[in-house]
Amino acid sequence: MIPETTWARVLAWRLRRQYVEPVSGGDAVAVVRRLCGVQAQVASSAALAVAVRQRNPVPGEIDGALWRDRTLVKTWTMRGTLHLLPADEFPAYRAALGTHRFWEKGSWQRGHGVSAREIEAVVEAVPRVLSGRVLTREELVEAVVDATGEAHLREALTSGWGALLKPLSFLGELCYGPPRDGRVTFTTPAGWLPDGGGEPLPADEGGARLLRAFLGAHGPATPAMFDAWLLRGTTPKAVLRGWFHRLRDELAEVEVDGVPAVLPAEHLDDLLACPPSEEVRLLPGFDQFILGAPRDLEPLLPKAVRPRVSRAAGWISPVVVYRGRVAGVWEAKEGRPVVELFEPVPENLLAAEAERTAALLGGLQTPGAGLAPRG
Repeated sequence: MIPETTWARVLAWRLRRQYVEPVSGGDAVAVVRRLCGVQAQVASSAALAVAVRQRNPVPGEIDGALWRDRTLVKTWTMRGTLHLLPADEFPAYRAALGTHRFWEKGSWQRGHGVSAREIEAVVEAVPRVLSGRVLTREELVEAVVDATGEAHLREALTSGWGALLKPLSFLGELCYGPPRDGRVTFTTPAGWLPDGGGEPLPADEGGARLLRAFLGAHGPATPAMFDAWLLRGTTPKAVLRGWFHRLRDELAEVEVDGVPAVLPAEHLDDLLACPPSEEVRLLPGFDQFILGAPRDLEPLLPKAVRPRVSRAAGWISPVVVYRGRVAGVWEAKEGRPVVELFEPVPENLLAAEAERTAALLGGLQTPGAGLAPRG
């Protein structure tokens, strides 16, 4: 008989697994590893997403992991967005994302003003011109134009949010380098990361590793839920089925308010015994607790207030979470969180969490505590 549980219990379990409740995360790499990456378009949000989960946040830790120790890597991954990833797990992400060759579709090429031959030339040229080098975006564009002899690619390469560079990221051939004079730079994982970024993995093995990690932090989930988080629902169905099939002996099925889903069997008893949350937490914009769940998950994000959280242009607001549910949004003003509630929360718990968040925001303003500039 398939065990049954509720979304309230699942969301409480996710808060625990994601180091939110209780706050129990270790160093930045450990937090990023557990969350399956931290979205990093907005530097301050990424830094706060790590800090709110740490017992002892260290200003500047992420910069050190990215640019000194190289234990984190920053590049475009899930859903085509910038993420921080553990460097030693980069091969799994590369293998899984490389199955989605979106740049080979005619519609994508037409939308970005390039031909199949031209995007192939870019994909071939970028690793070559970056080999042993760290280049600003402007320098990289000029190097690619020189290498391909295609001057009109300059406009396509400099417009948008790195659209023509994202295929290289999905293939594991491009990542961010250390900022230079306030500008982002790019390099190759093979030349930047320890051990050259690790040995390449087959797609089925990399996808299964990523799925296992996702279910351990964001489960229980269905294939559609995992696919929405990974590639906005565009993972080839046969590939997706193959990843779940590969893990079939490790997974347990559970019904969550009548919805069949799976998670690693080793976590089933813990999930079923996890009491619903009673705490108030402030989470930053683009937090993985929100991004790892379906956008239409009513027990997490009520439909009536969804536009206040999932906003235009893909913007995800900072949220107030009470009992595992989004109960409001907040923003930082003069170093303190200003809250707008959708439903009542205990005032004493909210006040204590606001003080904790204010202290974290103050720590992140320490010189050198941020991430690389937005790119």
